[in-house]
Amino acid sequence: MGKVIIFDSGTLISLSMNGLFVEIRRLKEIFKGKFIITREVKEEIIDKPLKTKRFELEGLKLKQLLDEKVLELPLSLGISDKEIDKKTNEIVNIANSTFIAKGKEIHIIDSGEASCLALSEILNKKKIENVIAVDERTTRILGERPENLEKLFRRKLHTKIKSKRENYRFFKGFKFIRSAELVYVVYKKNLIRLESTALLDALLYAVKFKGCSISDKEIVEIKKIG
Repeated sequence: MGKVIIFDSGTLISLSMNGLFVEIRRLKEIFKGKFIITREVKEEIIDKPLKTKRFELEGLKLKQLLDEKVLELPLSLGISDKEIDKKTNEIVNIANSTFIAKGKEIHIIDSGEASCLALSEILNKKKIENVIAVDERTTRILGERPENLEKLFRRKLHTKIKSKRENYRFFKGFKFIRSAELVYVVYKKNLIRLESTALLDALLYAVKFKGCSISDKEIVEIKKIG
C-alpha cells in the first residue's frame, strides 16, 4: 500500500473555498497513495454543507470528489468507523483534560481533528506511512510540541496553566502538513494552469486568508525556496 494523506475538514475547506478542485484532482493523480477523510470530516465538509444554502455548492463539489474516489473513506483501507470512534473518544478525553486554567479543563480539540489523529495512530501501528493535512495550529502544536501549548494558553488567558504532562506521550509520532504545503506542491508540479510571477504568493495568501495558520514570515521563506 502507498502513502496516505488524512485530510482534516479545515484544509479541504481552505482549498475548496479557493476553487482548487481541479488541482486537488491533479494532486491525487501524481500522489502514490490515498486521500482519506474520516466519517466526522465527511459530515463537516459534505453532509452539513449540503443542508445549508450558503455552502451547498462547495458541499456538492466535495461530494463529487468522494464519488470519484479522489477522496476515500477509511473503509477503503480496511479500517472500520467503530475502530476509529473508540480511538477518537480516547484522544478527545485525554486532550481536553490535559490543560487546566482556573480549575477548568481547556477544550482544545473537537471530534473532527481527533478522528484524524485516531486514524493516523491506527495506521502507524499498521506501519502504513501517513501524514495529517491540518491547518488548525492547536492540533499541530499538540502533536509536535505540546509544552508550547502551555505557554500559548498562559499568554492568551493571562493566568497560570496546569498541565498533565504525562499526557504528552499520547500525542507523539504524528506527522502534519498544511494547505500551504499542498499548494506549494501544486505550484512546483505545475498543476495549476496560471502563468504569473505572483502565482506562489497568491496561492499562499489565498489559503492563509481562508484559515491556514501560516505567518507572513513563513510565506517569505517558502517563496525563497520556490
